[in-house]
Amino acid sequence: MVLWSILRLLVLAAASALAAFVVVRVAEWTVRRLTARRPWNGASPLVRGCRRPFLCAATAGLMLAGEASAGLPATLRDAVRHGLVLLCVAACAWLAARLVALLIDTGVRLSVRRQDAGRIRRARTQAGMLRRVCQAVIAVVAFAAMLMTFPAVRTLGASLLASAGLIGVVAGVAAQSTLGNLVAGIQMSFGDMVRIGDEVVVAGEWGTVEEITLTYVVVATWDQRRIVMPVSYFAGRPFENWSRNDARITGTAVLHLDHRTPMDDLRVEFDALLAKSELWDGEGSALQVVDTTPSTIVVRALMTARNAGDAFDLRCHVRERLVGYLREHHPQALPRLTVADAGRRPEGPPPG
Repeated sequence: MVLWSILRLLVLAAASALAAFVVVRVAEWTVRRLTARRPWNGASPLVRGCRRPFLCAATAGLMLAGEASAGLPATLRDAVRHGLVLLCVAACAWLAARLVALLIDTGVRLSVRRQDAGRIRRARTQAGMLRRVCQAVIAVVAFAAMLMTFPAVRTLGASLLASAGLIGVVAGVAAQSTLGNLVAGIQMSFGDMVRIGDEVVVAGEWGTVEEITLTYVVVATWDQRRIVMPVSYFAGRPFENWSRNDARITGTAVLHLDHRTPMDDLRVEFDALLAKSELWDGEGSALQVVDTTPSTIVVRALMTARNAGDAFDLRCHVRERLVGYLREHHPQALPRLTVADAGRRPEGPPPG
């Protein structure tokens, strides 16, 4: 008797899975036919992305609806029904989390089409934070719903609600750092302080924001390192964001030269170098004497570039070529250190 009941349950599971698979295929075919003539649509990615969680949720729901027909014994039926309820709740939570994530991503793609790079980075950052918050809320609600299916938990519900205030205070004190990072992450994402893809300088390190989560930020440095910092660092300390409004930046190259340097010839060479370089964006440039010392002059070369990476490469290129130009055509412009013979007596009458 029990064996036949188990076989009927397996047949029910196979039939439920087959029915759910047919429903998914019909939905995909219908969406494909309805949106075939549109240049871009978000329905097809939604249906494809929700295929697996919907299969699990539909199979669990159909089995839960038809498990009475399997004729299981009372003791076994209660356990099977409880397991199906847990599976159905978990599958529905998976489906809800996937649907929310796909809807947010679809909304981002629709809102940032043909927009500038800054808006795209801002939308990606805010969408990622919103997606993680929604998924965390769905997971907590699903876990609580699964716990409430156990009779022992329901019995303790009144006591737990009565002591909820004390538990909340204790949990808030214990998780103060985590909650602070969570609030700081939401504030940073929707306050447009820093976004994925921004070039920042934090703790003396320059890099690109690679990932923003609820609790930490990953910064990829120029030498392939990854700096993982808590979100609260960005909310409570100053940092440099080189691409918040515009990625364009001005690079600086400083040269220490002799007072006999022909500045007019050096400016002509500087302008020629920038005109030939693909790293210069053509927006601005300047070559100026910004300071003097008893033995040298300080020459500063300013040049604009499309981003921080191009600016660094352009600075190195200009510095190298200007020094080479002076070495070949005006060697007297290179700085020299004047020394005196320590054994030679100074001219003039002896003191006293």
